[in-house]
Amino acid sequence: MSTTTESPPRPKRALPPLMQLSDAAAERLRALYAAGEAGRKLRISVRTKGCSGLSYDLSWVDEPGPGDEVVTDKGVTVLVDRKATLFLIGTVMDYEVRPMSAGFTFTNPNEKGRCGCGESFHV
Repeated sequence: MSTTTESPPRPKRALPPLMQLSDAAAERLRALYAAGEAGRKLRISVRTKGCSGLSYDLSWVDEPGPGDEVVTDKGVTVLVDRKATLFLIGTVMDYEVRPMSAGFTFTNPNEKGRCGCGESFHV
């Protein structure tokens, strides 16, 4: 006589959000959306570039494409290319102002390393 015991299914772990915006990034995007980019959305993708292999690519689009994920955080919407989602899960987008430059930056938990100049990364 054999008995089998079935264990109850393990509860699924919640996935982290695809992307989040820092307060500074949300504020900057609100300003851009209200001014010269009114009616457009920022689209974030990842492309092959640089010495580490991948680079963040930002572009302005008039409407979401069929493969775009719509991410809304802090009342601000950005679009993420569906092909980039696996590279970006859990990423926080920030906006930094430095003495000689200003721009959006990404804190990506999936990055395994960056090139020396910081322009590209690998996962």
